[in-house]
Amino acid sequence: MNSSENHDQKRKPILSIRGGSKRFGGIQALDDINLDIYGNEILALLGDNGAGKSTLIKALSGAHTLDEGEILFEGKKVNISKPEDAHNLGIKTVYQDLALFGILDVTTNLFAGSEYTRWGFLQKKKMGKEAQTVLSHLKTTIKSLHQEVRSLSGGQQHSVAIGRGVFIGHEPKLIIMDEPTAGLGVKQSREVLRLLKELGQKFAVIFITHNLEYASEVAQRAVVLCSGRVAGVLDMAEANHNQIVSLMMGVDQVVGESV
Repeated sequence: MNSSENHDQKRKPILSIRGGSKRFGGIQALDDINLDIYGNEILALLGDNGAGKSTLIKALSGAHTLDEGEILFEGKKVNISKPEDAHNLGIKTVYQDLALFGILDVTTNLFAGSEYTRWGFLQKKKMGKEAQTVLSHLKTTIKSLHQEVRSLSGGQQHSVAIGRGVFIGHEPKLIIMDEPTAGLGVKQSREVLRLLKELGQKFAVIFITHNLEYASEVAQRAVVLCSGRVAGVLDMAEANHNQIVSLMMGVDQVVGESV
């Protein structure tokens, strides 16, 4: 048992999955998944295409419902059968496609679905003031709240999506980031990684990525999925790329029983 496992035994996970399984017809997308996620850390979720990463995060965000197994949140068994269930628990997901409205401005995108109203009218000044506070928290280089989102760089657009998911509405307890650096250049990816590191100091974060270098840089632990099963549980301070790739390919044996 390594030092990370000893430390984990002294903490209580914010979320746990026990025996999680999901089928789509004859395809076993998730098979007996055991997973623990702790607060104030970044957990990298790694695996090749078709490994089960997307199905797993959709089960946690309410887009899918597990066929078998249970989910515990802050020690209590919960039912996550729709996105509202996840949102009410404090689980927020920023998907790869960001779901932004390109022709609308930054403030409108930040508050989409969570607008402040009074007597049926939008409280634009209040939203603008809070939007400026959000941008300050993110330390982003966006110059104006009135810019159309489609005019922003990829990194800036991720900042808006993260701001909406994290800072608007009630504070999250678990943030799921789905391939946040996909399609970004090096400079923009560095900005997203900086945001991830800051989030990991305050919340539990699941970081789904294909980039092992980025995973090693920001994550404290990783779970590797292969063919819908947990292939390995790793302390990223001790893991190496060859070991991770072997687990992704199903070459090595399972490391540990749960994350």
